[in-house]
Amino acid sequence: MATSIAATGLHKPLSSSFHGGWGTSICGDNSIVLIKSVPEVVRVAKPVRFRPMMKNINEGKGLFAPVVVLARNIIGKKRFNQLRGKAIALHSQIITEFCKSIGADAKQRQGLIRLAKKNGERLGFLA
Repeated sequence: MATSIAATGLHKPLSSSFHGGWGTSICGDNSIVLIKSVPEVVRVAKPVRFRPMMKNINEGKGLFAPVVVLARNIIGKKRFNQLRGKAIALHSQIITEFCKSIGADAKQRQGLIRLAKKNGERLGFLA
């Protein structure tokens, strides 16, 4: 089985002969060169993922922001976050007790807690 390919319109005529089947052309004399040219291990880099940052857009702004930043620098970030978490939990409990006393439902209570968070961000308590 022989196939011939020729290209015309070039300065030099291009011709190629193909003898045999595909198996003999791949596994023929050049098979060692072909095997050595292919890398044994192909490494693929991990895609770069950007983590969403939960960050206060008003960080450093607000009336109480300088005091909050100063307190965080003095007592340390870990202890500061513990105290802030306790203060937020206490404030949420106070809002819950208030809602119980006036007969507000859970949806209204949740709205008040969200409002308190927004006000805390604006005033700089979450800086």
